[in-house]
Amino acid sequence: MSISSALNTGVSGLAANSTRLANISDNIANSGTYGYKRVDTSFESMVINQGRGGGVYTSGGVRAATSRVIDQRGNLIPTSHPLDIAISGRGMLPVIKSASLSSGQTTSRELIMTTTGSFRVDDQGYLRTNSGLVLMGWPANNDGTIPSQPRDSAAGLQPILINSTQTAADPTTRINLRMNLPANDAVGGATGDARELEVEYFGNLGNAEKMAITFTPDVTGAAGARSNSWTMEIRDSAIIDDPDTPGDESLIGTYTLEFNDSTIGGGTLANVATVTGGAYDPTTGLLTVPGANGPMTVNLGRYGDSQGITQLSASFSPANVTKNGSPVGNLTALEIDENGYLNATYDTGFARTLYQVPLVDVPNPNGLMAMDNQTYKITSGSGAFYLWDAGDGPTGAVVGYAREASTTDVAAELTDLIQTQRAYTSNAKVIQTVDEMLQETANLKR
Repeated sequence: MSISSALNTGVSGLAANSTRLANISDNIANSGTYGYKRVDTSFESMVINQGRGGGVYTSGGVRAATSRVIDQRGNLIPTSHPLDIAISGRGMLPVIKSASLSSGQTTSRELIMTTTGSFRVDDQGYLRTNSGLVLMGWPANNDGTIPSQPRDSAAGLQPILINSTQTAADPTTRINLRMNLPANDAVGGATGDARELEVEYFGNLGNAEKMAITFTPDVTGAAGARSNSWTMEIRDSAIIDDPDTPGDESLIGTYTLEFNDSTIGGGTLANVATVTGGAYDPTTGLLTVPGANGPMTVNLGRYGDSQGITQLSASFSPANVTKNGSPVGNLTALEIDENGYLNATYDTGFARTLYQVPLVDVPNPNGLMAMDNQTYKITSGSGAFYLWDAGDGPTGAVVGYAREASTTDVAAELTDLIQTQRAYTSNAKVIQTVDEMLQETANLKR
């Protein structure tokens, strides 16, 4: 009977608009929630099969379909903290609940995802949010490199753990000798006084050591004739002389340097001959010496390079000698870069990579299951996840000092709220009208 179906349709309209009202209220309530993804409500008609002709129509009604628009991105809001993290594009941050850490779980941790978070170091050293989400990442090697990790599994991910009182040393591995040797010293009959240079460097334990480099000119030729040749001796203070053993044990390399005196390239390095010690590579200009803390490279410059060691008619000038490395330093700051590398800075100016935070991506983000605290879980509808380096593939860059805003448009939601109220009132009016008509039908018996 058509009048009965009208009543059912009106009830379905009330139910559908009630669902839409609930979604609108959720969206408005979370308009200021960082990382919130709005819920979209759409109506779908229901049609009841009916025979043609006869002027009889049976209404089917309406039902509400809801979906969370997870792939919609909110605006990035600048903040003042380096570990407020968002993503400028596709991808999500891998996190776990802190409860899984306190319960001692090590293998069955459930990987969940979020698009933004305000992470801080807690009392145990983990990077977590106030809501208990712990950031996950791949730990770096001691040299700051990230080892190869599985991309379709969370097995390599670890909760990011920071020791705020940790110290670190950056051992010296390279010394750059940008300096000038006086050409007038390498002349036959000259005094032949050696030029000495001491370079402080830092050992593997952060200890300060000295590399002593001596340059002795060749003055054995005829009086007034330029030899353009020097003997370079390198000594390492970390190697202790043994008084019971003859010879200079601290000597780690002896080399003969010859310089060009032609029109083109005059004063630049022309040849390096190894007497003792490691070899010189003319393609890179690097000399490898066996120091006490391991192999160390000394940059002499390539042949014909005016930026390396030169021999010109000027004073002895070692002012441009530089090196890498630093002494032991204390952790002062943590920052994450656009590629997801979490870098620690120490008070000595040394910086090193501690972790890499990959970005999680799935074929269908809207198929993820929404959970509390703006987190999401993999489902069969989302597809399997893949861990990308930030900025690679379809993923965006990681942004520090930023949070992702809610995707709720309050003005649009208020407009939908008015429409929903009117639609609800109209459906209630339909039910009221049907009720009056049924009452009239019942009165026909009297």
